[in-house]
Amino acid sequence: MNRDLKDRQFFITEARDRIDRDAIPDDIYRALLRSIRRTQGFGIKFVQCTPAEGQKLIEKLKEDLRQKKVKILDLKQPVENLYNKIISNFPKKRDIDVLFITGIENSLVDYIKPGHGGEGDYYTLDTAPRILSHLNQQRERFRDDLPICFVFIVPRFALKYFVRRAPDFYDWGSGVFEIPTDPKVIEQESLRVWREKDYEEFLEMTSEQRREKLIAVQTWLAECSETDRKCNLLLELAGFQCVDGKYENAIAALDEYLKLKPDKDDAWYCRGIVLDELGRTEEAIASYDRALEVKPDKDEAWNNRGLALRKLGRYEDAIASYDRALEVNPDDDEAWYNRGYALDELGRYEDAIASYDRALEVNPDDDEAWYNRGYALD
Repeated sequence: MNRDLKDRQFFITEARDRIDRDAIPDDIYRALLRSIRRTQGFGIKFVQCTPAEGQKLIEKLKEDLRQKKVKILDLKQPVENLYNKIISNFPKKRDIDVLFITGIENSLVDYIKPGHGGEGDYYTLDTAPRILSHLNQQRERFRDDLPICFVFIVPRFALKYFVRRAPDFYDWGSGVFEIPTDPKVIEQESLRVWREKDYEEFLEMTSEQRREKLIAVQTWLAECSETDRKCNLLLELAGFQCVDGKYENAIAALDEYLKLKPDKDDAWYCRGIVLDELGRTEEAIASYDRALEVKPDKDEAWNNRGLALRKLGRYEDAIASYDRALEVNPDDDEAWYNRGYALDELGRYEDAIASYDRALEVNPDDDEAWYNRGYALD
């Protein structure tokens, strides 16, 4: 009898990392190369760059480190114990001088909490990824058992996690080598690419594919400083988190968006939907109201506002909201159906039947409207 909110289409983007090898600044590259060459035995280095930049960088370094025994550990899946992962993959540690580690962000992205891109709860104790706790506790073991030069290739958001949540391990490093991302690449990759089928494709993805896309959005969000594109990415992030059931995180992303653009009706509307999912109905209504202050003719917001009011048993107010939606869009079968349902709850059966009839004029295949109409007739 009751039906879920249907308007859950969020903008989802796929950031496709592309970078030209020649874009790596020569001075930074030479400094990194020199540092690796001079390291004998144990050492830790961090290279901040996008994943695609990291792949190009490793290819170039391998050519210039022919005198070293170089290996690559690509962490495509989350891990909690990096020491054991290294030992299991490379049992003969004497065969390695330099170990490039990529993909450690896969072990961090599931811990993205409210305050995702800045300070706040993003780095609080209860959000510390297990992999970083492990590194803090095992740093002496790395030094004593693994006489290897470790080179961590990490995007900016992952490096922030190391700095804040793995300070003991991070402090053993010999500096950060930052490969600046071409602003044109940031501009290109942070643009929203919206197709309605993206939402459906996301639902069908494996957990690994979802993680890859979330990392891409998080990576470009950390790199982006231009307001419009940052807002686009925040909306993308909210969509990913919402579809993944991480509603609190979605609200955090939308709140960050609204700090930058407080008069954006779509963001207030989406925030209302997410709050409704959490059962925070009063707050959801307040968000719909803010959306309607900006855009009074937003019929979807009037309809969803009515649904939220109905949950509170405020049927008369709900009907008033549906009426406003129908003033804007008289052919909104959802609003006609929801209006009929609220009238039914008030015992106004003839009026309810009339509303169901209007819904069925627009959508004759609406089984629920037919069922409720029959129920009202009885």
